[in-house]
Amino acid sequence: MNVLAIGCHPDDIETLCAGTLARFSQLGHIVTICHVANGNMGHTQIQPDELRQIRRKEARSAGSLIGAEVVSCDIGDLLVDAESKEQKDKIIDVIRQAQPDLIITHSPEDYMPDHVAVSRLVFAASFTATLPHYETSQPGIAALTPIYYMDTLAGIGFQPEEYVDISETIGVKLNMLKQHESQLKWMADHDQIDFPEFVLTCARYRGLQCGVTHAEAFRVCRVWPRVRPERLLP
Repeated sequence: MNVLAIGCHPDDIETLCAGTLARFSQLGHIVTICHVANGNMGHTQIQPDELRQIRRKEARSAGSLIGAEVVSCDIGDLLVDAESKEQKDKIIDVIRQAQPDLIITHSPEDYMPDHVAVSRLVFAASFTATLPHYETSQPGIAALTPIYYMDTLAGIGFQPEEYVDISETIGVKLNMLKQHESQLKWMADHDQIDFPEFVLTCARYRGLQCGVTHAEAFRVCRVWPRVRPERLLP
């Protein structure tokens, strides 16, 4: 199975669904991680152009820990626009290239505008990618893909429908997160939190809800014909 995780910033996937992606990888599935924004505003001292390069390197390092391909749409922070045809086409190209059987992305009710815009872009792009007469730089079409919405930060406003037991991959998840060194400092300076501990606490909490040590939570995009009768998450 081909699994495509589309997040906004280069550390969002690690924060919200890396344990699940690690399980997919261990089971032999092909994992692609796409970052829509390049994360160029996420620091107090490093300038945007330099930070863009740093964050791309950090993302690739994180993805390599589970053998995932890592790609970026390279859109500047705060510039993600759900109504942009150019940005939608970039995501269509990613979807047509990855040929996913499953897409994971942000919840439509997330805490920041860029995340919400990515959720809307993915929903639109994943439909448009199926249309043979809609041309982009990537030839071919993709199948209409089930979408799973990953948890929000701290789980606020998110009612899970499915859980994935990541008790055996929590270490991989945290190691992937720790590759984003620039963001661990940013979260400490900007939000006054120990981000790995924050993420670990959220995984413990979701684990308590479903009877395991650590878990990640998801909701299904329930629109026709994306719903499948079988469980697709590991």
